[in-house]
Amino acid sequence: QLQLVESGGGLVQPGGSLRLSCAASGFTLDHYSIDWFRQAPGKEREGGTCISSSDGSTYYADSVKDRFTISRDNAKNTVYLQMNSLKPEDPAVYYCAAIKYYYCSAYPRGLLEYDYWGQGTQVTVSS
Repeated sequence: QLQLVESGGGLVQPGGSLRLSCAASGFTLDHYSIDWFRQAPGKEREGGTCISSSDGSTYYADSVKDRFTISRDNAKNTVYLQMNSLKPEDPAVYYCAAIKYYYCSAYPRGLLEYDYWGQGTQVTVSS
C-alpha cells in the first residue's frame, strides 16, 4: 500500500519541543520533495515549508523560520520536522505531503498536485 504515515504529535507547553515524523510505506522518498502543512481550527491550511529531493535544500514559512527544522533520512525513508520554541499560535493538525519533483516550488502548490498525503498529527500547545 502506498501511503505516508505520520507520528510524533502531542501536548507540549509553550517553549517546548516536538519532533514529527513522516514515513513512506510502499515507495521510496528519494525522488520526492516533501512539504509540511498545518491547519488550525477555523483557519486555512498553511504551507511554505519544504525540503527538496535534489540536494535537501530547505525552505520555511515566515511563521516557523528559525524555530522549525526539516530534515530527511532516505535510508529510513523518513522526513522529520523538529519543532522548537513552540508558541500558543502553533497548535494545529500537521500534515506531510510528497510530490515527485526534484525541487520545492517558489509558489504555493495546489493541494491536488501532491502525490501522497499523511493522515495528519495533532500538535497542542498549552500551559
